[in-house]
Amino acid sequence: MPASHVTNGHMGDTSKCVLVTGGAGYIGSHTTVELVNAGYSPVVVDNLCNSSFECIRRVEEITGQKIPFYKVDLLDKPALEEVFQKHCFEYVVHFAGLKAVGESCQVPLRYFRNNLECTMTLLEVMQSHGVHNIVFSSSATVYGDPQYLPLDELHPAGDCTNPYGRTKYFIEEILSDMVKADKNLNAIVLRYFNPVGAHKSGKMGEDPHGPPNNLMPFVAQVAVGRRAELSVFGNDYNTPDGTGVRDYIHVIDLSLGHVAALKKLDDKCGYKVYNLGTGKGQSVLEMVEAFKKATGVTIPYKICDRRAGDIASMYADPTLARDELKWTAKRDLQEMCEDLWRWQSMNPEGFGGSDSEQKSSDTESGKESILGKHENNNVATPETATAQV
Repeated sequence: MPASHVTNGHMGDTSKCVLVTGGAGYIGSHTTVELVNAGYSPVVVDNLCNSSFECIRRVEEITGQKIPFYKVDLLDKPALEEVFQKHCFEYVVHFAGLKAVGESCQVPLRYFRNNLECTMTLLEVMQSHGVHNIVFSSSATVYGDPQYLPLDELHPAGDCTNPYGRTKYFIEEILSDMVKADKNLNAIVLRYFNPVGAHKSGKMGEDPHGPPNNLMPFVAQVAVGRRAELSVFGNDYNTPDGTGVRDYIHVIDLSLGHVAALKKLDDKCGYKVYNLGTGKGQSVLEMVEAFKKATGVTIPYKICDRRAGDIASMYADPTLARDELKWTAKRDLQEMCEDLWRWQSMNPEGFGGSDSEQKSSDTESGKESILGKHENNNVATPETATAQV
């Protein structure tokens, strides 16, 4: 059926149908909840290489709404085309991409191939189906080693310290060039910092496959006994206590920033870039202490060598997002830690073994899968597959 006849899997209004790539991941799933709360109709695609189908079930439980889901890798263009044929999308929120800084330094070609090709495939399919609005999940890593702090959007970008950041920067440049070439296209780039926390219900949170690459999920896993101790990468940076300083933002505030960006797209805004952060920086050891204060749990840690691609300090100037998107981060460090601990203590093994259920039946609970005839046609291997940000 032509895409113009279908929205959200049903006949009816097409004005608020949103494709969320990587929507089973940490930020993508929380954003999907907030999209529903704001009256949008999200459709999720994710290849589940670093996420869980159980997360989609939890989104439905929280929102009380069925979420159309497709287990699709963005490298598989025919499969993605089928999704666009089933729905009439007004917007795309693009989270999907490999995201580990350290890993990107070890296997840079994998990151360039996956992140860039996935995005170009998505943009080609959007173009062929007349979809003109995209919000891109970028990263503060595009700024490289800061020349000044706090970082505003005028700070030079592109001198990245790791391949992951370069893939984000290259995608930003692709979007900028496309907007210049196509006056109907609107693209908002959200450069955000370090998302933490979880949904207030404790039903959703960050659940990485394998050892966490980010600080706070590792802290939480140590707290529930899944990890013996925290590794602190470097204590000789030029910071108050020698450990790295970052701008930590609650994942719900970050998700609401994406909703604000969608509303901005309605203004036919062209190409825009916004920082999403709190404007405050905390060190690794300060975060460990904040977690202890919020939960009463002491986290054992050891000091290790610096990690490739890391920098000393990075935190945002979020003024532009406040002024133009009417968005600010409202949740404090205490709430971030409390919500993270609620999620991890209620779900010590994360989403558990639910992936096995999903693999046996992609149509369970009304979900859709279009692997079918395309499942061996240009689908990425697990090593190059599209993860979520």
